[in-house]
Amino acid sequence: MVNHQLIGTITVARNLDTALLRSFVAIAETGGVTSAARQLHQTQGAVSQQLKRLEDQLGQPLFDRVGRGLALAPAGERLLGRAQRMLALNDEIWTSMRKPEMTGRVRFGVPHDLVAPLVPPLLKRFARTWPRVQVELVSTITKTLLEELQGGTIDLCLTTELGCGRGGETLKRDRLVWVHARGGTAWQRRPLPYAAGDQSCCFRSSALGALDRADIAYELHADGTSYMQPLLVTVEAELAVATLLASCLPPGLEPVPPVAGLPALPDFAINLYRRPAGLSLAGESLAAHVRDGFVDTGIRAHAA
Repeated sequence: MVNHQLIGTITVARNLDTALLRSFVAIAETGGVTSAARQLHQTQGAVSQQLKRLEDQLGQPLFDRVGRGLALAPAGERLLGRAQRMLALNDEIWTSMRKPEMTGRVRFGVPHDLVAPLVPPLLKRFARTWPRVQVELVSTITKTLLEELQGGTIDLCLTTELGCGRGGETLKRDRLVWVHARGGTAWQRRPLPYAAGDQSCCFRSSALGALDRADIAYELHADGTSYMQPLLVTVEAELAVATLLASCLPPGLEPVPPVAGLPALPDFAINLYRRPAGLSLAGESLAAHVRDGFVDTGIRAHAA
């Protein structure tokens, strides 16, 4: 993206600094300077200065300050898509010129509830960087994924657990919440209709334990299913409530209102595990992409 200014018969090139663009895009994508600084491994002050320099160069504000937050200004809206494309091309050129072409196949396991909201952007960025690496996505419950990891049938996996097991690292902690169809009333019924899912699911055991302690009667729906779609359909049809991580709610579902009086639920960890026998270069590269794709909102664990 080069602007030219004609002075007499001399054309002067004005080049945009990709470092400034990267800070702008990070702020726009993460929603704030603090989270952008964390993603870029820079100080908040450095990211703020880079944004100001870019705004000075372009001669117009890119964000509107709304309270303590930031919202894209009209100029920022016009710039964002172009800046993302420019950075993608920059990264593609850098990778192709600095690193040898990598090939291989990586088997990546992800729990059902994390696939749709979290995985597509991670794999999209990875495929853009390493187009010749084949990623085989495996989606099932956490218990099965850990078993397959130990058996060597997958190379790395994400899990949702109350804690973090040996050999894993916590990428993010998130709240488990009661959810229902947007504007629905299933939460008002007693016994409470609960879409329970697979019996080995730790969301299920946490929810049922909380209901028992609160002495709230319940009845099970979608009982024993190990697939996400039947559970979501049951909730979307206003037949039951369910429990999901707050950051992973699909369209059409929302948290049950506090007036429902349902018991509080524990936080869960989203963990990353590698195959005990070790990973190929392609596998380690995917693990790094997954880790870098998470904005840490809780406690980042050391390798257990």
